Amino acid sequence: EVQLVESGGGLVQAGGSLTLSCVASGFAFDDYTLCWFRQAPGKKREGVSCIDNSEGTTWYADSVKGRFTISSDKAKSTSYLRMNSLKPEDTAVYYCAADNSWIHTIVVVAAATDDLDYWGKGTLVTVSS
Repeated sequence: EVQLVESGGGLVQAGGSLTLSCVASGFAFDDYTLCWFRQAPGKKREGVSCIDNSEGTTWYADSVKGRFTISSDKAKSTSYLRMNSLKPEDTAVYYCAADNSWIHTIVVVAAATDDLDYWGKGTLVTVSS
């Protein structure tokens, strides 16, 4: 059974930091692209950051560049999203997703659709001002 389980969300003050984790199971983690998406209340889900586990290539949304860092620990089949200098506008449910194609993933992120292989159920991040 494929699973993506997010954790690490919570309440933090503006300027603070959080690290989200996404534990994967049931598929070849090393060969997949892992992404973090987020959905704020009343807004569409948007891509935040992606990492190609096979090549190490990364992508970040402009809104988080320089503040967020994505990484993967292949030994633990876990992806991380380190979030620094958090802002109230970062408040959202953060989802982990996986796909076996980096190119397809980037197309999906750009098109703001959800056509990726696997999705987690999300973890809530709330940033207070």
